[in-house]
Amino acid sequence: QVQLVESGGGLVQAGDSLRLSCTASGRTFSSFAMGWFRQAPGKEREFVAAISWITDSASYADSVKGRFTISRDNAKFTVYLQMNNLKPEDTAVYYCAGDQVRKITMPARYISNWGQGTQVTVSS
Repeated sequence: QVQLVESGGGLVQAGDSLRLSCTASGRTFSSFAMGWFRQAPGKEREFVAAISWITDSASYADSVKGRFTISRDNAKFTVYLQMNNLKPEDTAVYYCAGDQVRKITMPARYISNWGQGTQVTVSS
């Protein structure tokens, strides 16, 4: 079992930046990857970004490419999501996710480990 704890959400204006953090503890493994999903009211939880725990390979949803950057600090077991040029449509609860590399970009129902979520609200 992996425990994930997020921080860093908040209320910002369009064009502003935020950085989310997620720290993992518990039983990780060599093929582990971490990522971020988000869920807006009335919508399904959707993939945002993911990064392998071993390589620097990262994946992004088309809607955030060029604006969001995912990175990791292995020594701290922490993954970050730097969100720049935020838009009102980025408003959602952001969830940290952890699973095997082959699963981390799959639909949310396939993900085994979740954080508690952190609210990001972008006003226009």
